[in-house]
Amino acid sequence: MIEIKIKTKKRNELIDITNQIKKIVSKTKTITGICVIYTPHTTAGIIINENADPNVETDLINALEKIVPKINYLHAEGNSDAHLKSTIVGKEKTLIIENKQLVLGTWDGIYFFEFDGPRERKIIVKIIKEK
Repeated sequence: MIEIKIKTKKRNELIDITNQIKKIVSKTKTITGICVIYTPHTTAGIIINENADPNVETDLINALEKIVPKINYLHAEGNSDAHLKSTIVGKEKTLIIENKQLVLGTWDGIYFFEFDGPRERKIIVKIIKEK
């Protein structure tokens, strides 16, 4: 298990972690297996989406802010919208490793999605080798 530490700068933010995950996979020398990427935070998420056009990041953030606005929820901390966004997006992704590389689409990137920043966060990566 490998832990990545990350510092977010905004309340809602996408951080591209694709290269960090690829480095971890390459260092394990796993030929075939799976890579699990997980964040143990109830107000954050992990997504896979296009990483060629930065406007996609902005669109995703803006759309989620419209779908789940910051209003007066019952949760006392004032971050219920962040909990709801995390629930919608999800906190983990599982990717296939084949021929020592992650199986990703041409435009795919792996992102950490912050919903309640700025904060110090962590991402846990677990590589499971095929026997």
